[in-house]
Amino acid sequence: MQPSYTRLKFACYTSNVAMSVVSNLSPLLFLTFRSLYGLSYSLLGLLVLINFVTQLSIDLIFSFFSHKFNIEKTVKAIPILTASGLLLYAAAPLLFPNTVYLGLVLGTVIFAASGGLVEVLLSPVIAAIPSENPDREMSKLHSIYAWGVVFIVLFASLFLLLFGAHRWQWLVLLFVLIPLCSATLFFGAKFPPIAAGERAASTNGLFGKKILWVFVLGIFLGGASECTMAQWSSGYLEAALEIPKIWGDIFGVALFAMTLGLGRTLYAKYGTRIERILLLGAIGAVACYFVAAVSSVSLIGLIACALTGFCTSMLWPGSLIAVADRIPTGGVVMYAMMAAGGDLGASVGPQLVGIITDKVMVSQGASELAMQLGITAEQLGMKCGMLVGMIFPLLAIPVFLYLLKSRKKKE
Repeated sequence: MQPSYTRLKFACYTSNVAMSVVSNLSPLLFLTFRSLYGLSYSLLGLLVLINFVTQLSIDLIFSFFSHKFNIEKTVKAIPILTASGLLLYAAAPLLFPNTVYLGLVLGTVIFAASGGLVEVLLSPVIAAIPSENPDREMSKLHSIYAWGVVFIVLFASLFLLLFGAHRWQWLVLLFVLIPLCSATLFFGAKFPPIAAGERAASTNGLFGKKILWVFVLGIFLGGASECTMAQWSSGYLEAALEIPKIWGDIFGVALFAMTLGLGRTLYAKYGTRIERILLLGAIGAVACYFVAAVSSVSLIGLIACALTGFCTSMLWPGSLIAVADRIPTGGVVMYAMMAAGGDLGASVGPQLVGIITDKVMVSQGASELAMQLGITAEQLGMKCGMLVGMIFPLLAIPVFLYLLKSRKKKE
C-alpha cells in the first residue's frame, strides 16, 4: 500500500505561505519604520537586499554542498527558523532600543535563510511525491505562494488601518502562527526518498549539461520579470499614475499577486506543454510592461500592472517543471542552481529599475522633457525604469523559444 503524503503536502503549502510573509513583510512596513524609528529609504531598501542576498547564499550553499545535509531534517527545521526570525524581528525595539535597525537586520537574515531553504527544498520534495500529474502539483505549490501574498497584503493593510502602525509588532506575532502550523504538520509527516544531488552531479555530469544553464538563464530572466513588477507596481501606481498609497498597495501588490496565483492555479488544473506557456508568458509580459510604462491613463496602467502577474505567473515554476522533465536525475543540486538563478534575477531586476529611475530623475534634461510631456521628473523616471524592466521578459523570449524548439526536436 502506497503511503499517504497529504500531511507533507499541506506542510509544504503552509511553508510557502510563510515564504510570502518573509518576502513581503519589510516592504509593507517601510513607512511604519520610517515614521516610528526615522529610518532612511536607503536603510529600508537595504532590508530587501539583505533578504535576497541571504536567500541567494543559501541557494549557492546547496548547489555545492547539498550532500552534506540531511534533507528531511533540514526541511523540518525550516518553519522553526522562520518563526525564530519573525520573533526576533518583532522584538527588535525591545532587545535593541537604541539600534532597532540592527534587530530588524538580524531577524531578516534568519527568516530569509528559511526562505532560501523553502526555494531549494520544497520543490524537490513535491517532485518526489508520486503523482499522476507532477507538473500540476509543482504549479499548485507555487500558486499557494501567490495567494499567500494576497492574504498577507490585505490582512496587514487592514490590521494597520484598524489598530495603528505603532502596533506592527502584534501583526508580526500573528504571522508567526503560520510557520508554527507548518512545524506541527511536518512533525510526523512521511517523506519520500529524495536525491541529495551529489550522485546526480558526478555521475550524470549535471554541471556540464548545456540545457541546465539555459534553464538557469530562463529562470533568471523570469524571476527578474516577475519580481520587478511585484516590487515596483505599488510605487509606480502611486508616483507615476498618482493613485493613493493605500490603493497602490492593495491594487499594486495584492492584485498583481492575485493574477499571479490565478495563472498558476489554472496551470495546476488544466496546464500542458509548459515550454509554450513560458514563451507566451514572456511575450505577454513584454506587452504589459510597455503599456504600463507609456500609458497616461491610471486604469489602463493598473490593468497592465495586474496582468503582468498573470503573464509572468509560470516563468519561475514553469522553468522548474520543464527542467525536472529534461533532467529527472538532477536532485536537490539542480533545484538549488535554479533557485539561485531565480533569486539573482529577483535581486538584479528591481535594483536596476531603481537605479535607472534615480538617474533619470536627476538628469539635466529630465525636467524639460517631463514638462513637455506634462508630467514630473519623478514620473518620467518611473516610466523609464518600467521600460528598462521590460528588457527582462524581452530577453526571455529567445531563451524560451530555444527551449520550445529543442523540445519539439527531442519529440
